[in-house]
Amino acid sequence: MIQGFGRILLLIINWLELAFFSVFMYAAALLPEGWRGWYLGWFRLWCRAFVRALGVDLRLHQKNAKPLPAQFILIANHPSAFEDIGVPALFNVYSLAKIEVKGWFIVGRISQAAGTLYLKREDRLSRKEAAEQILATLAQGKNVCVYPEGGCKGRRVNPFNRGIFDLSLQSKVPILPVFLHYEAQEDFEWQPSQTLVDKIWHVMTASNKRVNYYVFDAIDSADFSDKNAYCDYVHGLYLQWQAKYLE
Repeated sequence: MIQGFGRILLLIINWLELAFFSVFMYAAALLPEGWRGWYLGWFRLWCRAFVRALGVDLRLHQKNAKPLPAQFILIANHPSAFEDIGVPALFNVYSLAKIEVKGWFIVGRISQAAGTLYLKREDRLSRKEAAEQILATLAQGKNVCVYPEGGCKGRRVNPFNRGIFDLSLQSKVPILPVFLHYEAQEDFEWQPSQTLVDKIWHVMTASNKRVNYYVFDAIDSADFSDKNAYCDYVHGLYLQWQAKYLE
């Protein structure tokens, strides 16, 4: 009974922390852009506070034999909405997200101020503009996060879009592959009929809240002559990791 009370108290404390932190981040997002050079670092702290509020046991498994490069394009499979906070909680990246995120209550304003890049997936012009924004961000020496499946496609790895591999070739910035594994796959998996509130509740009430993010060695674009071979090679690695960690 005492342990149960302690868990409830910790949950309340963590959600109060997130609430006050969110108010601060939302207010700071209204500042002029030139005054927000510190915002990404605080955004990452806010993401960690969100992880704590959800009670998730987020673990980074360093499967890389070599140190991470100074700059990279992080890619990952995309089974859940949780990675929108889970990835930046662990990695210093500017993420590419669907345009709908921009309109999410409170979260949308905060993510926008954190430098999130947005994409309207079904709009060809939007895809072109997103590619240009990614190249511009990389040219500034920053790291970018992209989900090459093109959205939440479930726990199974789907085919990858080839655009980000073309951008890696153009920019000469290596790909950093991260494989995401949710032990309670059904609770974390995003379903088309679910709202963000639905998914938050499912995560909070999951029977197993352990989340494993496996980071592997970066892949040098110089080893490939075209985006198709590059994409096929990396996708093949994800199929291997899927067989190892999900089957």
